[in-house]
Amino acid sequence: MKINDIEIDLTVLTIKELAMLIIQDWKKVWYGAKPYLEALLTMEKITDKYYLDEGTGIVAYFLGNAQTWKGEVARNIKKELNRRLKIRRVG
Repeated sequence: MKINDIEIDLTVLTIKELAMLIIQDWKKVWYGAKPYLEALLTMEKITDKYYLDEGTGIVAYFLGNAQTWKGEVARNIKKELNRRLKIRRVG
């Protein structure tokens, strides 16, 4: 995926790095997604915990509250987060 003409492989980024890309792209984060996005900033892997919450739950709740975030960057990052959720649920 390209961001600002730089090719980025989303599959090798941490959750925190994906969250930073989200913040760069999503100028007016919907208030329902904001706490989950803030939690993503503390996570390296989807298996990390945020206080007592499982990382998979945080990612799932973020995706559920990020429906107003649109565009190519949004589609690609959401696809990557969903891919990680699916791998975690299967594995």
